[in-house]
Parts: sequence; structure tokens; C-alpha cells
Amino acid sequence: GAALARRAAALAAIRALFAERGFLEVETPSMVPSPGLDLHLDAFEVQAARPTFLITSPEYQMKRLLAGGVPRCFQLARCFRRGELGDRHNPEFTMLEWYRAFAGVDEVMSDTEAIVQRVADALGAGGTISAAGRQVSLERPFPHISVGEAFARWAGVPADDAIALASRDEERFFRLLVDQVEPALAALPRPVFLVDFPAPFASLARLKPGDPRVCERFELYVGGVELCNGFGELTDPVEQRARLLADQVARAAQGKPVYPIDERFLDALEEGMPPAAGNALGVDRLVALCLGASSIGDVLAFPHGWL
Repeated sequence: GAALARRAAALAAIRALFAERGFLEVETPSMVPSPGLDLHLDAFEVQAARPTFLITSPEYQMKRLLAGGVPRCFQLARCFRRGELGDRHNPEFTMLEWYRAFAGVDEVMSDTEAIVQRVADALGAGGTISAAGRQVSLERPFPHISVGEAFARWAGVPADDAIALASRDEERFFRLLVDQVEPALAALPRPVFLVDFPAPFASLARLKPGDPRVCERFELYVGGVELCNGFGELTDPVEQRARLLADQVARAAQGKPVYPIDERFLDALEEGMPPAAGNALGVDRLVALCLGASSIGDVLAFPHGWL
């Protein structure tokens, strides 16, 4: 009961912050014609008259709102991902997703810092939280480190080689990320933004102007917990279609279900989506962190095993 009351306080704090910043709270459908084609995310299929899936993220629909003229929007969305269960995963979870038209990743990272601080304050954690037995200071601004720099510092791989490795040997890249880089990030006494991901991991982010080897993607790590995944958004419909087609090929090659391409999302890009940046943040993870809970199940009313 106490955890649920504090969770409700965290949601109220998030809504208050976005109201102050002039965002419109929106609700988009949970059942969609395409859940996205990310190789690492599997969707639940719904029995319907045509192929329909539960959302893994509300990204496509929120970007259609941006294209339709909504300049700033946010959503506390229920998202669904098949095969995800553990201390930091639940098949159904709450995502905070937000977008700013005519803004870049720096503004969205600033929003992210404010959200972490505001939720920590609302939950009585103040300026420091305890994560995995370590004290983590939430003093702003949070430091940034590029993926290349992180590999050079902690995995013994020069930055340029790390960026090239992402294209040449994805499996080794991820092994070094998980075995070397992420434990080093977890040991830091500050939250840190990992930025400038190699281009093969762009997903729906645009390539970085001036350095197309990397993309405008960032993740925030706090006490070893990856809290969010943000982008300077890709708005080019031709490049976006090419990426989605490549994702379909990659899913087929791994024997995964191949979901349809969302043509209405691409139509919205054709009509003109403004330059924008956005972020998707795991609310359950943030609340658990601020309460010192080891599992997100501790801050859910009905974790998976209780259904």
C-alpha cells in the first residue's frame, strides 16, 4: 500500500512538471497495426480482424501527433513486450514518453534530469539516492560520455575502433558493453548520459550532423540502471522506410515474427514532421530506484506472477 501511494505521488510529480513546461498530455491507442520493428523487442499479437499488436512503445502514434501540429506532448503509457521478465522487466509496464518539436537532444536531456530530480524529491529521496549499496548524487547537470569514449576508458578499445566494431561484430560490441562498460557506469557516483551511439543502433534516431558514424541517441544510467532511451528524431521518410525494410530482413534472418510497416506513420513523415527530439523513460524503474527497491515488482500493484 505504501509503495503504491508513493508511486501515485511520482506520477503526480511527473504530470506537474510537464504542465509547467507547456506539454499536452495525450493518450494514443494500445492496439496498433505495427508495434515497431526493433530487432530486440517482441510484441504480443491480438486476435482481431486484421493483424493487430499491443504497443511496445507509443512512438509512431505520438510522432503522428507532432506531424499534425502538436508541438509538445507526453504520455504515461502502458507498454507490452513479450519475453521480458525480471527485476527490471515486466511484460506490461509504464513508459513515460515525450516529444518536443523544434528542439534537440540537449533540451530533452534537461527534461530528463528534471524528471529524475522531481520524482526523487516527491519520494523523499532528496538529492541522493542509494542504488546497489552506493550513494548516487542527483546534482545537475548529469555528465555526458560518448559510447566511443566509454569503450576507450573502460573496455580498452579506442573510440574509433569501438564505433567500427558496432558494424563489424555486433555481438562482441554488446558483450563489451554489458561486461565492461555498464559495470563501470554502475560504479559512478553520478547519473551519466551515454550519448552518440554508433549508427547501426540508431533505431528511429537521426544520424549526427557532422559525424554520420554515430547517431543522436542517448541513454541515462543511474546506479547501473538504464532508465531511458532518447533520440534526436529521424524525420526523413525515405531513410525511415529503408531502415524499416532492413529491420524486417533482420527479424526474418533471426527467425523472429516480421511485423508490418506502419504506413500511416510513414505518411505522417511524408506530410512533414518537424525536427524534434524525444525520450522514453521507464517509470517503474525510476520509482524503484528512488525507493531503494531491488525489483520493479515491488512498485507494481500486480507484478506478473500475481495475475
